[in-house]
Amino acid sequence: MMMAANPSKIEAEIQKLRDQINHHNYLYYVLDQPEISDAEYDKLMRRLEALEHEHPELVTADSPTQRVGAAPSEKFAVVRHRTMMMSLANAMNAEEMVEFDRRIKRFLKIEGDIEYVAEVKLDGLSVELVYEDGKLAVASTRGDGINGEDVTANVRTIKSVPLRLLKPKRLPIPKLLEVRGEVILPKRAFVKLNEERERKGEPLFANPRNAAAGSLRQLDPRVTASRPLDIFLYAPGVLEGVEFQSQWEFLQSIKEYGLRVNPESRVCRNVDEVLEYWNRMSERRHELDYDADGIVAKVNSYALQAQLGEVSRSPRWAIAYKFKAQQEETRIEKIEVQVGRIGSLTPVAKLKPVQLAGVTISSASLHNLDEIRRKDIREGDTVMLERAGDVIPYVVRVTKKGHPRAPEFQMPKRCPECGGAIVHEEGEVGYFCVNANCPARMRESIRHFASKNCMNIDGFGDKLVAQLVESGLVKELDDLYKLKQEQLAQLERMGEKSARNIIDNIDASRKTTLDRVINALGIRHVGEHTARQLATRFQTLEQLARANEEELRAIRDIGPEVARSIREYFDEPRNLKVVERLARELEIERPRVRAGGPLRDKSVVLTGTLESMTREEAERRILESGGRVSSSVSRKTDFVVVGAEPGSKLRRARELGVKTLEEKEFLEMLGGGR
Repeated sequence: MMMAANPSKIEAEIQKLRDQINHHNYLYYVLDQPEISDAEYDKLMRRLEALEHEHPELVTADSPTQRVGAAPSEKFAVVRHRTMMMSLANAMNAEEMVEFDRRIKRFLKIEGDIEYVAEVKLDGLSVELVYEDGKLAVASTRGDGINGEDVTANVRTIKSVPLRLLKPKRLPIPKLLEVRGEVILPKRAFVKLNEERERKGEPLFANPRNAAAGSLRQLDPRVTASRPLDIFLYAPGVLEGVEFQSQWEFLQSIKEYGLRVNPESRVCRNVDEVLEYWNRMSERRHELDYDADGIVAKVNSYALQAQLGEVSRSPRWAIAYKFKAQQEETRIEKIEVQVGRIGSLTPVAKLKPVQLAGVTISSASLHNLDEIRRKDIREGDTVMLERAGDVIPYVVRVTKKGHPRAPEFQMPKRCPECGGAIVHEEGEVGYFCVNANCPARMRESIRHFASKNCMNIDGFGDKLVAQLVESGLVKELDDLYKLKQEQLAQLERMGEKSARNIIDNIDASRKTTLDRVINALGIRHVGEHTARQLATRFQTLEQLARANEEELRAIRDIGPEVARSIREYFDEPRNLKVVERLARELEIERPRVRAGGPLRDKSVVLTGTLESMTREEAERRILESGGRVSSSVSRKTDFVVVGAEPGSKLRRARELGVKTLEEKEFLEMLGGGR
């Protein structure tokens, strides 16, 4: 008879294997100093998997085998951060960086040098990891800085994230350790991922950051596990049971816990060394295997950080110094014209594909004919391409004229999509297709209608929108609310579950606010701000549709052109019928306007990011309190509300002597919280 294995020996071997695997993960991911081959590592993992399979009662949540074990989630739970995950103010040049240093010295009344820690500013997705008694308890996204999404199951799949902290020789395991960082997708992994998606006929990711964000926010952790995400950690949250005196001590210490820290971080004795670090990293940014858009300089001493404190959502003791925009030369192979939702025609340069800031660029908007003429852009020309904010590509200038030179570009006489008539008013830069049934106009109208700041209907990607228009299922915007699950399920790449999700998302959008509906209609010259003003003034779609130009122009910031555009929209019988049908499909909340409110007849300008509410909510509350929201500061401005990272509006307010309000004062003026 075969004797059963000694349970204590099995348990000891399992623990030894876990310790070995965790040790080798630390050497590989944190120190970048592997001691064994991949084959030897795999052998250890297979032995552990076999033992745990035979003895399931010995499996623990922090075992290296348990990185992917959670079932797909229906949605992410909300996690409230114990302390806010703040955003950083920016320095755009060396002078602003030096001024930041001077400002700190003035605040602290220090004449000597300030010591900083300089770190690479990663272009990824900000997260917070919470370890309780050494075990990973919760992982969440930054969210709005106060509340994030619970992505614990997905973060557990990232191999460079320890599920249990290592025990250092000189440090205790903290009772609570909150550590913040950035989840990234390395560039080489990004290229391989896109190659694989291309083979499968799946849409490609635009850049590594989008890929990282999309991967981390998968409802099924198994999808996240299939993508080689990585992480760098760089900031503490709440700590219990361990203390650090400086940022550098923190970075060096958490490495001993097995947490991954960027090896490019440096101590800088003064601001001059910070500037040297920026120059060095700016030159090396293309060598890095991850996207970086600048550096971050932090006052090293935590005692000094505590004295400096914060301004709204930003620390006074840290600043981001962005890299300069990246540029590349390429050739314009063709200039095409695209049609927008209001019929506007936009010339677009089709380019010889070029790598710029880690992304392949093959097209760039040329904006309008006047811009093309001003830069003298023609087909066949070599141009300098830049990504505005490392995001949107645009043509800076012509660097080499084509030979022979192509003729000047001319706007088409007929719509390139539907063949309809084109109108161009004297003195205006725009060209417009006047055919209301133009397929291109309807595609763009649906995209706009469903977008986040309008009806906020998830799932309306380009391919679905194109199919809805081409199949004739959506001819007018209100047709969206008549769609059936079985109709959607018959479309290409649209199964029963996806179709059900789309219908659910459409139904969820039925309950909405008036300003969102007005914005969603796509009236020319009417955006979020104007839509909120119109909603506050007219209260219902019916009243807005009846308003004459004089009534519209009585609203501050609405001039003759905007008033005429609104009136023309509702004078079109086809538009009016769509609005009437939409009103029957939707449950529209009326704006609340307080007679004699605290901001009655006051002109208010917002600058920076508010902690307690979004810009949309702030504008709505100002309007509901009887005030007016203005986009620019003048002598007629009554208040400027200042949030984190304020722009030039704050400087302008100070120059004109306009009163500024911190967020707390603003809330008190409104009458307290929400």
